[in-house]
Amino acid sequence: MTIALFLAFVAVTLAITVWASRQTRSAADFYAGGRSFSPMQNGVAIGGDYMSAASFLGIAGLIALNGYDGFLYSIGFLVAWLVALLLVAELMRNSGRYTMADVLAARLRERPVRTAAGVSTVVVSTFYLVAQMVGAASVVSLLLGVTGDAAKVWVIAGVGALMIFYVTVGGMKGTTWVQIVKAVLLMAGAALMTVLVLAKYHFNVSELLGAAAAQSGKGLAFLEPGLKYGATDAWSKLDLISLGLALVLGTAGLPHILIRFYTVPSARAARRSVIWAIGIIGAFYLMTLVLGFGAAALVGGAAIKKSDPSGNTAATLLAETLGGGAGTTGGALMLAFIAAVAFATILAVVAGLTLAASSSVAHDLYANVIRKGRSDERGEMRVARLAAVVIGGLSIGLSAFARDLNVAFLVALAFAIAASANLPVILFTLFWRRFTTRGAVWGIVGGLVTAVGVVLLSPICWGGASATKPAVTLTAKQAATCGVDAGARSVGNPTALFSCTAVAPVPLENPGLVSIPAGFAFAALGALTSRRRRDAEEDAAFTALEHRALTGVGAH
Repeated sequence: MTIALFLAFVAVTLAITVWASRQTRSAADFYAGGRSFSPMQNGVAIGGDYMSAASFLGIAGLIALNGYDGFLYSIGFLVAWLVALLLVAELMRNSGRYTMADVLAARLRERPVRTAAGVSTVVVSTFYLVAQMVGAASVVSLLLGVTGDAAKVWVIAGVGALMIFYVTVGGMKGTTWVQIVKAVLLMAGAALMTVLVLAKYHFNVSELLGAAAAQSGKGLAFLEPGLKYGATDAWSKLDLISLGLALVLGTAGLPHILIRFYTVPSARAARRSVIWAIGIIGAFYLMTLVLGFGAAALVGGAAIKKSDPSGNTAATLLAETLGGGAGTTGGALMLAFIAAVAFATILAVVAGLTLAASSSVAHDLYANVIRKGRSDERGEMRVARLAAVVIGGLSIGLSAFARDLNVAFLVALAFAIAASANLPVILFTLFWRRFTTRGAVWGIVGGLVTAVGVVLLSPICWGGASATKPAVTLTAKQAATCGVDAGARSVGNPTALFSCTAVAPVPLENPGLVSIPAGFAFAALGALTSRRRRDAEEDAAFTALEHRALTGVGAH
């Protein structure tokens, strides 16, 4: 039954992709879907692109394990859309054509800014891709009853192969329709589970929260701040601020979200798309609150951690419980349906991410940097498809190493990098007349290097116990992975990428608090120290960009 549902969804999406391939004849079709989508269609597709495995699996797990502190992710993901709506959506649609770098190149020297923006797009998209594939491994492994690391790697490879097919064959049209189908399925599945959870507690939210607190083993502290971001620890408080900055500012710099603004015919349609997306996404994140606390109440934190220490399987375990429990027909049906929805979620999001990255490689790096604008559309699309294959392969390799990390946490890192490298340069390009090419390159490279550098020095990579990461008792498997004796209490993060025992030089788990101000500072410093004086041509370029961004006159 489970396999049948999976195969049915894959068959439908493959059929959509093949149909879309017949409608994809030009670069505008491949990159922007021919700018033919309505605001509602694009808004639903944005929701499908944004409501990722991190939202459905990761946030539900974080709430189930950390209560109030886990819900902070939902709040950050939702509030971020106000920044995108008010500062980015309309202006990006008017100013660009296919990618983020189009906006920068409209007033700055083309080759340097396209090179920097292309690299940033690939890095941010790859981090996000890793999160989705890790989620896929958790879901499919649970469904098929396989727990070995080799099985998870094969699942990751299968997801990667499908996403490469969607992008190389269907382009933006195929990807958008897959995202629309997925958004409808996800909202239906989440709504069904929300109603069933509330029905268990007579639609009394207070009763649900009380049961969740009782089953969590943490009492009323489960409903209060401090379980994940300790109320008495200074570094943990700073980590919370860092997370909030990354979530709220990151959305407006995510490449796969920015390119969605180019798929509609006008700036007004782009603005209305975001309003549709806010409504859909807002409703969904309210439902994650019920799903997370429902999992804590009905499944229990111990069972969730036993299945997956990071909590990625909380939503699927809740679905099985709501259907009647393990071993029942109803439980198997609910588990299969929700897992298939989660799998659909992952496939749609990874396709959008791969498309964003491959579009930037082909349009920015190949067509405008290497070929200096002399490439034809057919050659550009061929390079985009090749780039999708390469980026997909790279993401598969990285995901195999990060398969034990929480997907919401991994996505928060992608948000931090986007907010550090992309957002400062976008805002300065659109609103600061004095901004220069050096400022753009310094901002992107400085924000990117700072964000990735802080991550490499953080507890994600170095898991030794510290003031913010108390020592934990290792299972036999974790001890073998870390190279220490079973039962040892020498690590604070047994899923650290590089070392389980070395103390992290930087205690922050999210780099946003350091890297986002650094991105703005590097961009401003680069602009203010530029030796090349702003001439009449550059001034005229900014005036033209400002006019086009605000009025839409001359927009593609």
